[in-house]
Amino acid sequence: MERPGKRERTMTQIRYKPIGVIHTPFRSPEGTPIQPAAARGIVGGVDVDPEYAGGLKDLEGFSHVVLIYHFHKARLAHLRARPFLDDIDRGVFATRSPARPNTIGLSVVRLLRIEENILYVQNVDIVDGTPLLDIKPYVPEFDGADDVKIGWLKDNIRKLGQTRDDGRFGVRTQSVKSE
Repeated sequence: MERPGKRERTMTQIRYKPIGVIHTPFRSPEGTPIQPAAARGIVGGVDVDPEYAGGLKDLEGFSHVVLIYHFHKARLAHLRARPFLDDIDRGVFATRSPARPNTIGLSVVRLLRIEENILYVQNVDIVDGTPLLDIKPYVPEFDGADDVKIGWLKDNIRKLGQTRDDGRFGVRTQSVKSE
């Protein structure tokens, strides 16, 4: 493989149209669990716009789905962030911070059932009213990895269960800043 180098930028903007809305008990980022593993048992609903309901066919056979969404209440990031599980600034791409250059989130949640265009899900760590961009089935053989290392998190992962969003990544600015 050729080493990637400076290349011409072909696109300056990409636009997505939400396909639905995620509903949860969390009205604001503050207090929301920071990952699905810390949201065990929390139930939410995914309201898929009726025009996309046909795309839900055969999804009920999967126990888990990947929700891809827009962090609508997160500010854009500095390129360094102090993650919830640490007290040291890290490169934003080495974190799961909601404040990122492109505020796209993903969560693997348990699919409880589907009723028409509504998915009932569990272990949801998402703020109520979050715009849904896509749904994909979770397949361990596709999505699992062997020989996983978790970098700086190895010393902090034990804090996951009791850590909640404290508001540090809330809406504040419209630009990305390097530090």
